[in-house]
Amino acid sequence: MHRRNILTATIAAAGALFAAARNAVYADQAHAEPASDVAKVVYHLCDLDKVAFVLGNIRNHYDGMGGPGKVTIALVVHGPALKAFQAAGTNPAVARAMGQFVDSGLQPMACGNTMRAQNVTLKDLVPGFVSADGGGVVRLAELQAQGYAYLRP
Repeated sequence: MHRRNILTATIAAAGALFAAARNAVYADQAHAEPASDVAKVVYHLCDLDKVAFVLGNIRNHYDGMGGPGKVTIALVVHGPALKAFQAAGTNPAVARAMGQFVDSGLQPMACGNTMRAQNVTLKDLVPGFVSADGGGVVRLAELQAQGYAYLRP
């Protein structure tokens, strides 16, 4: 009988130690920095026929999250889709939407390889674009490594 009491006490002590250690972990988490409530997403746009659709998704994303302060959105454009953002031939609705989005914090990036292939510079694009000099797909991978959710509508 004495052995059973020793075994029971040992198991109870191990359980108490386990519970104490677990509570210490939860207490540390409660005092840790709160998680950021700002989501980060990157939209991948390469299809010319999807420009309006993607811009609509970006608008819906801002609206659905409660405004620009609740989400950081990057837009990486390469391939044929970049033609839609060339200032000389831009659809007025596209130019207007891009202006509003840039004012809201959108980070539009143009693929450096596509810009060279299409013989355009940042000055040729609607305002707000920066160059993804290493390439659009490289920039997409970099942003994903930084915690951005990848969206390709």
